[in-house]
Amino acid sequence: MGKGKMNQKAAALKEQKAAAQKSAQAGKAGKPAQKKGGRTAADKAAVAETTGRKAEAAGKAAEEGLTKIFEERLHRHHDELRWLYMELYENDSMFAELCDQMYQFYMERNDELKKLDTNREKDKEWYKKNDMLGMMFYIDNFAGNMKGVQSKLDYIEQCNVNYIHLMPFLDTPKGRSDGGYAVADFRKVQEQLGSMEDLEALTAACHKKGINVCMDFVMNHTSEDHEWAQKARQGDGEYMSRYFFYDSWDIPAQYEKTVPQVFPTTAPGNFTWLEDIGHYVMTSFYPYQWDLNYRNPRVFNDMMYNFLYLANRGIDIIRIDAVPYIWKELNTPCRNLQQVHTIVRMMRIIGEIICPSVLLLGEVVMEPEKVVPYFGSVEKPECHMLYNVTTMATTWHTVATRNVKLLKRQLDIVNGLPKEYVFLNYLRCHDDIGWGLDYGTLQTEGFGERSHKQYLNDYFQGYAGDSTSRGELYNADPVTGDARFCGTTASMCGIEKAGFEQDEAAMERAVRMDLMLHAYMFMQSGIPVLYSGDEIGQVNDYTYKEDPDKAADSRYIHRGAMNWKLAENRKDPDTVEGKMFQGLARLEQIRRSEKVFMTEADTWTIETWDDAVLCIGRYFEGEKLIGLFNFSEYDRTAWIKEADGEYVDLLTGSKIQPVDVKMPAYGFFYMKKIS
Repeated sequence: MGKGKMNQKAAALKEQKAAAQKSAQAGKAGKPAQKKGGRTAADKAAVAETTGRKAEAAGKAAEEGLTKIFEERLHRHHDELRWLYMELYENDSMFAELCDQMYQFYMERNDELKKLDTNREKDKEWYKKNDMLGMMFYIDNFAGNMKGVQSKLDYIEQCNVNYIHLMPFLDTPKGRSDGGYAVADFRKVQEQLGSMEDLEALTAACHKKGINVCMDFVMNHTSEDHEWAQKARQGDGEYMSRYFFYDSWDIPAQYEKTVPQVFPTTAPGNFTWLEDIGHYVMTSFYPYQWDLNYRNPRVFNDMMYNFLYLANRGIDIIRIDAVPYIWKELNTPCRNLQQVHTIVRMMRIIGEIICPSVLLLGEVVMEPEKVVPYFGSVEKPECHMLYNVTTMATTWHTVATRNVKLLKRQLDIVNGLPKEYVFLNYLRCHDDIGWGLDYGTLQTEGFGERSHKQYLNDYFQGYAGDSTSRGELYNADPVTGDARFCGTTASMCGIEKAGFEQDEAAMERAVRMDLMLHAYMFMQSGIPVLYSGDEIGQVNDYTYKEDPDKAADSRYIHRGAMNWKLAENRKDPDTVEGKMFQGLARLEQIRRSEKVFMTEADTWTIETWDDAVLCIGRYFEGEKLIGLFNFSEYDRTAWIKEADGEYVDLLTGSKIQPVDVKMPAYGFFYMKKIS
């Protein structure tokens, strides 16, 4: 394989040598300028030439050293990568191009990122520590633009956050963006948010503070405004082959028989008719998002180049959007096909060769048995981390029913998985809540799927079950009765209602419930992630209805702008913001200081003999912690019998015996064994 272009440093040294040679020649041609007690021009030129040669030699040696590192990494993975690539594409020349481009991206990676790669190669478990805490936000809502985010890094540190997820910021058409997930240019930042230079400055500033940066990589589709899509729309066959185009309904009709709809009400079907070119194009999500054809090796190669380009901007975690959808085959659901796992595995290998410090986070919004395969195997891993989606939805089911049985079962499933698997745990995020629960188990408890989904949506809108929640439905389907729910954590816990009614007692309960849910989330196995604003109890923002580009999408109710005026109250313990911020800070401090919160800890549930009370145990290197969480608005008792020693409640410092524990409404305990 060729070594490609010389890096910038080597190029500069080459120019320096040329200048020295030119100077030397000029000195020889003319009469030497003699200075009393000094050197002649020829002497100076000779010194410069010698210096240039030494510098050039040093640069060449450095380049050879970098090449050796690349070649060693490639050698470790080459055979598997080639085997997987040829299995999909059977194209030697495209594979050779991929390897050559990988070398170019490696050489372009800056020294600081290469140093980070080396350090994390030595400590492959770096992201599994108990100090990892994430926060996700939209750049414009949080701080206006990337420079604004950089100015808020001190605040992020105060939140004890060392991992920020910047929601989609790549170029996307106004009014046809799907919240940023319809990308028109993978190498351009939305102008109002900044530039690629601003992104590099932000990631560099984050790294100096020990903060990791995550971004979304939308692999399944592009915007119809993307350069490829525009050329395809002009009838260019090479670019049409990067998507799924059909000049009749015959093949699309076959797909529609087996492929579920993502948005049955707002974007029904999986194809869009383009009148101007007389073709159908596959659009699994919205009509302006055209599905990419990964059966074409050009699509895979070019998308990997985009991935590496973004990684080289200083990104630490790449969130792969809509992973299960990537590969399409007739007569299948076009979900979770084996070829998807081949692509993700190749992506993991490519990352380990070029940028081994970068993690892959998979977005797989499905039940556990379909999620887990995206970790790959211990020998052949795929994603480093996955979202714990089902546990999140089951948590809110538990809130609405005051019954922990299903949640306990869900946690037992997750806790039984290999410790190498790392989940991201969260209460709320940028997206809606889909009620993808374990209805097989719920039916044995007397819950019907349709009726229970209706109850959950009614409950969280505040219509049923003595609810204090507020929020709105998303993509409600009157035919199936299905719908998803939108709202912030605080509004779903009753903070919005209590504030509107000026009810201090209700506010106290709501804040306690909010903190209890976060305390429970911190006890789960994996990495906890906050949604920006949750740290101060920020409620729903209904102003999205006034924006014509957002009004039809109720998800914007929980995507409101960060209220920095309210955030100023975070140090005042008499305010909602102060109670939430300081309460979370205490939980975060405990989690960071207690090694039992390491992701490798043994984690299990304990029967409490009360349907509303959940008990979780954690054990690591001789230390044991028991967490108790009351999901009811009434006082309860946890009928546990952990009489194996002395315990202390880490929240209060008081000694406590984990036997028949009295639980206040929405109360919680972190009980550590001390003897």
